[in-house]
Amino acid sequence: MILHRYFARRFAVTFMMTFGGFFLLMLLIDLVEQLRRFGGDASIGSLLQLSLLNLPSGLYGVLPLIMVLATIAMFLGLSRSSEMVVTRAAGRSALRALVSPIIVTLIIGGITIAAFNPIVAATSKEFEAREAALRASGSSVLSISNDGLWLRQGNDVSQTVIRAARTNLDGTQLEDVTFLTFTPEGGPTRRIEAATATLSTGAWTLTDAKAWPLDQDRVAEASATTHSTLRVPSTLTADQIRDSFGDPSSIPIWELPDFINRLEVAGFAATRHQVWLQMELAMPAFLLSMMLIGAAFTMRHQRGGRTGVMVLTAILLCFSLFFLRNFAQILGENGQIPAMLAAWAPPLAAIGATLGFLLHLEDG
Repeated sequence: MILHRYFARRFAVTFMMTFGGFFLLMLLIDLVEQLRRFGGDASIGSLLQLSLLNLPSGLYGVLPLIMVLATIAMFLGLSRSSEMVVTRAAGRSALRALVSPIIVTLIIGGITIAAFNPIVAATSKEFEAREAALRASGSSVLSISNDGLWLRQGNDVSQTVIRAARTNLDGTQLEDVTFLTFTPEGGPTRRIEAATATLSTGAWTLTDAKAWPLDQDRVAEASATTHSTLRVPSTLTADQIRDSFGDPSSIPIWELPDFINRLEVAGFAATRHQVWLQMELAMPAFLLSMMLIGAAFTMRHQRGGRTGVMVLTAILLCFSLFFLRNFAQILGENGQIPAMLAAWAPPLAAIGATLGFLLHLEDG
């Protein structure tokens, strides 16, 4: 039990030191990038805050790399100090020595999806908002709520908020739709309600529409006009609407199931978000597979020049698993394979193969 606690504490400390090293390195790199982009428009304090807001998403992306490097660093240290040799001499097999690191890895994975994921989502949204404020440019945004579909389009001249009860899969055909146009100062100028709205090049084509001018002193209803067909200029494209769903990583994992349900109710395909949800749930297993690969090639006593070869082999295998996981994610998002298979198959297969390799090394 004392040995398990020692291995657990040492692995946790190594992981935190590796994580801290990446934190400082990525913060400096991002700060230099923000200085290059906005150095003349913001103070160093504002840019540092911007970098700190962008940092969690970067760290989240390299967490598997941090895990494998921490594993390699720990087991190389144990091997060079002959602690693994002494552990085996005391009757502890390699698999029993891995129990504590496995438990620590699963705890880290659980904390990652339960706490770190919502932090990344919140900081990513704040980073985008502050970055947009510094750029001071018009934008197009889409969101799904219980009240239906919401879009925003605009430029330096005006902003238009669009609400629709239903839509097609790519968001280019809206039903029961309302357009509200505002000036840059925030005052409303026009309201339009229509049965349908179809996005074409450079404009929305509305059918059975009624428009109310809101920037006049007289009663809006008295000045209202009806149109069988009405064209409303638009800066949106079908690709922009699809992209406006944003990266699923911007949605906390606790809110993702409800968001997927709202997408499906609004008429959108939620395959991408379903795959992302399963990928997040499989994160502890993926981190565990990275840890086992790193341990399998570095926990034996190293002699001569074999250390570099073993470390390189472990890192290359981990990168291969990472790309395989990304490839499976793409297949899942395209509907080629089920979401659960895309998320869980690569890490579980890697765990099984690595455990088999360890058993072969230990027991022949």
